Amino acid sequence: MTSTVSTTMKAAPPDVWAVLADGWLYGLWVVGASRIRQVEHSWPAEDSKIYHSVGSWPFVIDDTTRVVSCTPGREIVLQARAWPSGEASVRIEIEPAADGSRVTMTEDASHGPALVIPSVVRRAALDWRNSESLKRLTYLTEHRSASSPG
Repeated sequence: MTSTVSTTMKAAPPDVWAVLADGWLYGLWVVGASRIRQVEHSWPAEDSKIYHSVGSWPFVIDDTTRVVSCTPGREIVLQARAWPSGEASVRIEIEPAADGSRVTMTEDASHGPALVIPSVVRRAALDWRNSESLKRLTYLTEHRSASSPG
């Protein structure tokens, strides 16, 4: 059972995209990402990666997130890894809204032991996590948008 959560931000779609396209900001808005170790220069192009760590010290796992597909300014599909727990497929869509942007995040486990967790439990956990991630993305995007010259 897939988790899908949405929020409306008081920021234009290009402002939301600017945050998503800056891989170094990933650790600021993605719940669970504790640090970013490297961002490939081609990010967010298809097959580019962010090298991140997940968890809290001393229980930190180094892994990657790869771009599966990307439509700049509109959508990014990621394959997020956090082994040994597994991998997840994540889709983030940006749509214009009356006062800014509507951002929708869809995620579910795709590989590994996380698939053993009952789908109802997995969805509840992902709904909470992704709602918080979108709150963080909103704060970051709205602040950057408000402080941008122009």
